[in-house]
Amino acid sequence: MEGLETARFSALVVVGLLVLFYGGTFLISARIGKKEENADGYMTAGNNIGFGISAASMTATWIWASSMYASATSGYTYGISGPIHYGLWGALMILFIYPFGKRIRQVAPKAHTLAEVMYARYGRSSQLMLAGSNIVGSLISLMSNFIAGGVLISMLSPFTFTQGVFAVAAGVLLYTLWSGFRASVLTDFVQVVAMLGAVAVIVPVIFFAADFPAAFETGAERLTPEQGDFFSSTAFMEQGAPYIAAVLAYAIGNQTIAQRLFAVRQDLIKPTFVTATVGYGAMVIGVGMLGVLALYLGYEPTGGDVNNIIPGMAAEYLPPVLLALFFIMIVGALSSTADSDLAALSSIMMADVYGQNVAGKEKANPRTMLLVGRITMVLATAAAVAFASLRLNILDLLVFVGALWGALVFPVLASFYWDKVSGKAFTTSVLAALAVFLPVRFSWIPVDGAFGIVVDVLAVLGVGVVLGLMVFGFFGVRAAKVVGVAAVVVSAPFALGSLHEYATLSGSLVAYSVSTVVCWAMSVRRREGFDFSLIARRTGDFDQGPQAAQAPDAPEPAGTTHP
Repeated sequence: MEGLETARFSALVVVGLLVLFYGGTFLISARIGKKEENADGYMTAGNNIGFGISAASMTATWIWASSMYASATSGYTYGISGPIHYGLWGALMILFIYPFGKRIRQVAPKAHTLAEVMYARYGRSSQLMLAGSNIVGSLISLMSNFIAGGVLISMLSPFTFTQGVFAVAAGVLLYTLWSGFRASVLTDFVQVVAMLGAVAVIVPVIFFAADFPAAFETGAERLTPEQGDFFSSTAFMEQGAPYIAAVLAYAIGNQTIAQRLFAVRQDLIKPTFVTATVGYGAMVIGVGMLGVLALYLGYEPTGGDVNNIIPGMAAEYLPPVLLALFFIMIVGALSSTADSDLAALSSIMMADVYGQNVAGKEKANPRTMLLVGRITMVLATAAAVAFASLRLNILDLLVFVGALWGALVFPVLASFYWDKVSGKAFTTSVLAALAVFLPVRFSWIPVDGAFGIVVDVLAVLGVGVVLGLMVFGFFGVRAAKVVGVAAVVVSAPFALGSLHEYATLSGSLVAYSVSTVVCWAMSVRRREGFDFSLIARRTGDFDQGPQAAQAPDAPEPAGTTHP
């Protein structure tokens, strides 16, 4: 990246903008700091956040710089339907969280992580499996946001990509380290207001500066037939369908989402997630249209890297004042998610690793937990900075992690609704799904012939699982079964024999179907049931001492049964 040749700001101006943004967020964070920090507040802010802060935080967390960059990449790759597939399905997945979220909070009102609930239900193996997947996912998310920051700074200033990554990493860590999750949600509110205002101004200005709508008339010849078709099957199969499956998995398995679910006041779950749905969809689709505009203009991203489309377009068409506003918008977007990743990682290490597995629930020291959380943030930041040097494709990373988490969706949701599921069924189903997902996703085994047919059959079942789960949250199990079966019947004639050709989509769907089939088969004949009321007693605040929650291995009330 030739930062000196593409610079639009002097080094002094960029430093000033970064100091203004991160200095301001640090001051906000410092105002809520406490001399005697509370471990539970550091993780979930007391489980009582109001509507405005929680809705803004949910929106800001789901809208990250990678979302904007990936939406533009989708528009540049697939045409006008690309940002729709990216933004619309992502927005709907936020909406699908809330019915499941209401049940999760009903079962575990004072939990800190989903993995902590899995420990209360099954024990250590399922907990560490979910916690481990979130550690990997959050590190990848953190890395991709640092990549986005490094690209932005290197394109708009004399600084290099590496210097930009270090600047963003240091700024995010600065304001998140002391107050943890509370700092994250409070600064999210300021950041999302700034982002929404910036998008409303910047996107129209770029469009008209690029001679819209004439550019869409003169540039139509540059598009392939698939790019020019709003109902492109290629766009749906390669972008829309994989993203539907991926973001459902993100919604259920991602600790940054779960952390906000456990933090918001229980009666405000629905309005929080409905509001975030609208905010996310509007912003991400709007910014993604810059990628469509770039496609029509025949714009070539700097260095051939599609991650450079948005900063490159902004540098070319925005005047200096609005370019500065754009700079703050992207920095705010990536920071709002990066601080959420740090808070998520710290809560996993505090509650799941130290609190449950090292010290034990009854013996965990809240001060030691805080130290563990802060050390985790520092180490995670260092690791993400190191990995950012790989400069991986952000869109590919997002879809891969979402598909990987597809193996967890059914077992996790079943753990909150179906009392027959055992720890063995949970662990076996996830491992079996991963064992099939990885060879399919990376084509380790040729999919021609018999194996291709097996993959297609499993993927078709996965279609039924995904749509069935979406319906289940709102309308219950009977409607879910009807929709799931209908989806399999309708899609089978079109999918069998060809679906295996789309490795990303078929891999994700196979992960859903295998985990569902194995989990169901190992649980359906089980006679023993689980008493869900035990979860609330086994999870809870760490700062209140051993009476706050009952450890999983403590004596149970008479008449209870175990998974």
